[in-house]
Amino acid sequence: MGIHPTLHCPCQGRFLTPAFTYAAAPAGETAFDLQGRPYLRRYDHCTVCGHWFGRHDLDLDGLYARDYVDATYGGLAGMRQKFETIMALPPEKSDNVQRIARVRAFALRRGIDESVCPRLLDVGAGLGVFPAAMKTNGWRVTALETDARTVQHLRAVVGVETLDLPLAQMQESAAEPFDLIAFNKVLEHVADPVSLLIAAKALLLQQGFIYVEVPDVAAAAEGPEREEFFIEHHHVFSPASVALLSARAGLSPISIARLREPSGKFTLNAFLTVSSS
Repeated sequence: MGIHPTLHCPCQGRFLTPAFTYAAAPAGETAFDLQGRPYLRRYDHCTVCGHWFGRHDLDLDGLYARDYVDATYGGLAGMRQKFETIMALPPEKSDNVQRIARVRAFALRRGIDESVCPRLLDVGAGLGVFPAAMKTNGWRVTALETDARTVQHLRAVVGVETLDLPLAQMQESAAEPFDLIAFNKVLEHVADPVSLLIAAKALLLQQGFIYVEVPDVAAAAEGPEREEFFIEHHHVFSPASVALLSARAGLSPISIARLREPSGKFTLNAFLTVSSS
């Protein structure tokens, strides 16, 4: 099939085996306009590292450009409503409240002082719940998004500086490096997450770190209808494949953890720093 997600594995796919196959969208998946194309896709599973790779011929870039905001949120008004709903959740029901606690605790262990307004770059910020909460805790936030209406939402509703450009161009635009670069539910959406992490690494301060959240293959135990395996996800990760991803980007995983979030999502989170070697 046309989509070929990669982790630049030296085995070159020799240990892949077919896993889930879809001839129709699972319940709850965003109802994209496929422009008359048949819905057909699958996942291949690596029997060595446990990573899952999505395979299909559908133009996801086109899907995002045409109708992602409308199909997912019902337009800008729906984005704002969803943002406000998530921000109002009680702590025990909020994925984001727990995420903020993890990230702030790790930053403190790295010697990052919130009283001096450390810098955060949130790549693929989406609704903006993470940068909004980090801003409240004293961080200077820059959000990165390439969808025009999402950029509008982040600037007008979330109130954070937002740049509309690819991460690879940030070295030309960033006035100073960042203490933290975050990829919350982002790397699974790109065919080549290794290249994205390499680009991020060049934007970090010496004591800085990268925070990653990705869908966990543990969700497969509950079957192919899980949202971790929706069409937008080129990758579904295992702890081993997160470690391999980090190494190939020249990063060291300080921790990789599995969790079942309050929302029910199976998630892996990782804290990465620049390798000393």
